Amino acid sequence: MLPPEYDYWVFDLDGTLVDVHPEYVHDVMGRVGARLDHEFSGPEAERVWHSLTGDPNASLRRYGLEPSTFWQVFHEVEQPERRAAATFLHQDATLVEELDRPVALVTHCQRYLTEAVLDRLEIRDWFDTVICCTDETGWKPDPAPVELALSRLDGAAEGNGVLVGDGPQDMAAAWNAGLNAAHVERHGHDRRGLCVLGDHRVDSFEELWHGGPAGD
Repeated sequence: MLPPEYDYWVFDLDGTLVDVHPEYVHDVMGRVGARLDHEFSGPEAERVWHSLTGDPNASLRRYGLEPSTFWQVFHEVEQPERRAAATFLHQDATLVEELDRPVALVTHCQRYLTEAVLDRLEIRDWFDTVICCTDETGWKPDPAPVELALSRLDGAAEGNGVLVGDGPQDMAAAWNAGLNAAHVERHGHDRRGLCVLGDHRVDSFEELWHGGPAGD
């Protein structure tokens, strides 16, 4: 079984290759909310954590929270060992290990958390380069972190490339960087509250490897 004929691949991490158990989401968001004097409801916590409506910062503002303050507290609360222990690999994501082409990882997950997750799940060697977005690198949908990842593939990122992610910011980053965009839906359109467009729109990597349905 071969995936679509792309010369190189870029993947998002959270929500695409891995996810965390729901109880961890609510525990962390509860502790962050306690510091910010805001009690997140269950749907609010999941909406922000999984970026279900597209931009988590827009959700935070609707809840009366300043995004920069929220993320500062969020990163103070999260501990890499606990995050890694609560993280699981999506079963279909194991197909990534079979790719014999250059593979990059571009994630909004911060490096101190990303490193712990990659090590615990033993998937670090799946990727030729790993970019953790920062204010310096830029944040998806800005193409800059994707372009940085491609520049670190040492000239291997030539020909046709694709970025696989679970959110609209991933799809926009792909197109902004001149790549095809493949959206994998882990939550369902009803829960997400919107339909994410992409060159491929699939529910699992098995569909993508077979050449999943194109976006419409």
